[in-house]
Amino acid sequence: MGNSGSAVKVCTDHQGGINWLSLSPDGQRLLTGSEDGTARLWSTADSQCRGHFQGHESYITFCHLENEAAFTCSADHTIRKWDVMTGQCLAIYRGHTSIVNRILVAKDYLFSGSYDRTARCWSVDKEKQIQEFRGHRNCVLTLAHYSSRDVLEEEEEEEEEEEKVSRDLLVTGSTDCTVKVWWVSSGRCYQTLLGHTGAVLCLILDAPNRELFSGSTDYTIRTWNIVTGEQLKVFKEHQGSVICLELVNRHLYSGSADRTVKCWLVDTGERIQTYKAHKHSVSTLKYHAGILFTGSGDACARAFNSKSGVLQKIFRGHKFIINCIQIHNELLYTASHDGTLRIWDVRGICKRNKRRLKKERSAQGRSSQKGSLSRLFNNKVGCMVQQENGEHEAVELM
Repeated sequence: MGNSGSAVKVCTDHQGGINWLSLSPDGQRLLTGSEDGTARLWSTADSQCRGHFQGHESYITFCHLENEAAFTCSADHTIRKWDVMTGQCLAIYRGHTSIVNRILVAKDYLFSGSYDRTARCWSVDKEKQIQEFRGHRNCVLTLAHYSSRDVLEEEEEEEEEEEKVSRDLLVTGSTDCTVKVWWVSSGRCYQTLLGHTGAVLCLILDAPNRELFSGSTDYTIRTWNIVTGEQLKVFKEHQGSVICLELVNRHLYSGSADRTVKCWLVDTGERIQTYKAHKHSVSTLKYHAGILFTGSGDACARAFNSKSGVLQKIFRGHKFIINCIQIHNELLYTASHDGTLRIWDVRGICKRNKRRLKKERSAQGRSSQKGSLSRLFNNKVGCMVQQENGEHEAVELM
C-alpha cells in the first residue's frame, strides 16, 4: 500500500467541473477549461489565479496554453484565442457545426476536431479557416501532427510532388473506428488506417521512428507505420477501453477502463508491467523521473514506481473523476470534474526515486566493468566464455 498524501493547495474558483489542464512551454502558467464555460490561468510560482477568460456560450471541452496565448474550444461550436496578459479574446474561430472536442497548435496552424465529423485547420494569426478535412463517418476525437520531413527520405518526398509546398500532415482518430492521415495543404486523405473495431480514443506519434500508436474502445492498442499505413503490432491484454497513452524511451504506457495501466516494450510488443490498485477507469497518466502518475474515475491520483510497479503514494481529496494531471517543479497538479484544481508536493517520492535510479546506474556500471574485466581475463587465457552474472546483473527498484 502507498502512503496517502495531502494537497498543498486546493483551488475552488471554477463553478463547474474542470475538463482539461494545460501547462505552458516555459512552465510559468497553467490553464484550466471548465464546464462553467470559462477558462482560468494560474501561476505555477504561487498557484494564484492570474486570469479569467469568459465568452464561450457553453462548456469548454479542451484547452491549450502557449507562452503568450491561450486557446479554448467549446460545445458552442467555436474556438477562442486569448491574450494571457490581459485576458482579452483575440480571435474567435467559427465554422464547426457541432461540439469542438479537441484542438492542437503546431507552428502557425490551429487544428480542431469536432462531433460534426470534420477536422479543420486555421491560421492562428488571421482568424481564418485554411482547410477542412472531411471523410470520417463519425465524430473526430483525437489529433496529432507531423511533417513529412520528419519521416520521409529524400527520394520518397519526390514522389509526393503535389504536396511539396507544405509537407505538414494531420492525423485524426474517430468513433468510426478509423485513423486518417491528411495532407494539410490540400485536405487530401493520405492514408486510412483500418483495423480497430471500436472508437479511437487516443493517439501518440513517434515521428522519428515512423510510428503511430492508437488506443480504442475495442480494448487494443495498435502500432502503425505512418508512411506506408501498415499495421505493425496489436497490443491485446487490456480488458477495457484504452483511454490514454504515454510514450517514454520506447516504453508505452496505456491507461484503461479495466482499472489498470500497462507498460509495453514498443520494439517487441511485450507487456512488462501492470499497475493495479485503481478502483475505477484510469482517465489520465503522466510519466516523470521514473514515476508513473495516474488519475482515475475513483477520484484518486496515484504514484507508482514505473519499473517495479509498486504503488508509492495515493493522493486523496477529489470527489469526482480526475480528468487531467500535470507535473512541474516536483508539484503534481490534478484537475477534476468536482471543479477543483489540487496541488500536491511530490518532492519526497521524486527524491527517493532519484536515489534509487542513481544506485541502479551505479550497480549497472559496476556490473558492466566486471563483465569487461572478465572478458579481458578470459581472452588472455584463450577462453571465450561469457560471464553471465557480469552481463545481466541489475538492481530491482523497490
